[in-house]
Amino acid sequence: MTLRHLHIFVSVYEHKSITKAANTLHIAQPSVSLAIKELGEYYGVQLFDRIGRGITPTEAAKHLYGYAIHIVSLFNEMEQHIKNWDNIGTLRIGASITIGTHILPELIKEYQKHNPDLRLEVIVNKSSAIEQHILDNKIDIGLIENQSEHPDIILRPFMEDKLCAIVPPDSSLASKTSITLEELALHPFLMREKGSAGREILDAYFSLKDIHIHPLWESSSTQAIVQGVAMGLGVSVLPEMMIKKDILEHRVSYLSFPKPLKRNLNLILHRNKHLTKNMKSFIEYCMLYSCLLYTSPSPRDCS
Repeated sequence: MTLRHLHIFVSVYEHKSITKAANTLHIAQPSVSLAIKELGEYYGVQLFDRIGRGITPTEAAKHLYGYAIHIVSLFNEMEQHIKNWDNIGTLRIGASITIGTHILPELIKEYQKHNPDLRLEVIVNKSSAIEQHILDNKIDIGLIENQSEHPDIILRPFMEDKLCAIVPPDSSLASKTSITLEELALHPFLMREKGSAGREILDAYFSLKDIHIHPLWESSSTQAIVQGVAMGLGVSVLPEMMIKKDILEHRVSYLSFPKPLKRNLNLILHRNKHLTKNMKSFIEYCMLYSCLLYTSPSPRDCS
């Protein structure tokens, strides 16, 4: 088994096709087939099932891919860094939409003040998509709002956020200073779409209290929900970081909960990921971000 075998296997796995992999790698199709056969024989497993004209990865192939993509990527990274030693390094970051909108720009701006020669490439998408990018080694570090259950992902909380109740500024509720979920549930509810990190967390809180909500609105846009509440269409519960500006501008009224509803924002890594010096530095910076945001102009002052 050689690195060439793994390189061919990764291409076949990603293309789900011997022919497409051969064309991408610019090698003969029989050579690709032979490499896959030799790799399977080496480990004593069947890697692909042929169904009709296509091929489907087996469970063994799925496990092998998790290792192979990191081995191949690490080799490619070594090739790039050694052959281009004087070039500027690159760090690939992924973030959920909320974190990418409200936290990441400032975090990266501050981080690059101390690391001006490092190139940071960023992908902003749903938490589930960022998690998949980590598994596929398309990014180095992910910042997401939910809890990952995948066994190949290491999760580290780096910041805490809380959920806030918002109500129309001219409603009778606006005169209150706090409210319970039970009281809030008596009013028309505007909620994020199912599958979003914020919705999953809120649904979990409702489930713990055996509260059943049929939302009046469901939206993937936080601003659409805020606008609906501002126009008196209902109430909502959203992460504080997403609605600070709207509260300060009095577009909506904020109510606290007797017991704060908190959630962790998490940094995720693949468990097989080799951490470079730049990755370790960025991880450390993320862990200090709450201190930077709330108490100090520089993370070096946070200890």
